[in-house]
Amino acid sequence: MIARIWHGRTKIEDFEEYTEFMKSRAIPDYQKTDGFVKLTFLRRIDGNIGHFTLITFWENLEVIKNFAGEDFEKAKYYSEDENFLLEFEEKVTHYEVFAE
Repeated sequence: MIARIWHGRTKIEDFEEYTEFMKSRAIPDYQKTDGFVKLTFLRRIDGNIGHFTLITFWENLEVIKNFAGEDFEKAKYYSEDENFLLEFEEKVTHYEVFAE
């Protein structure tokens, strides 16, 4: 199994709205992809910034490519993200899950 980790930042005033967007748009998108196993979505506030870390778990790299494209290390964004995110981190990080 492969873990895919993404991080994003919002203004504090967009924190709750972005949370709701991720619940209604992004999470269902992940869940309908063949080879998706599960996810963990983390969030925290640091000063005036909201931080989001999304850890998705996939069967293997091939199914990640079905979701993210051939350049699977490139972060996937939605057009709505432009309304919330302070920057667009280019890459995600992948880890092999060797124990749970």
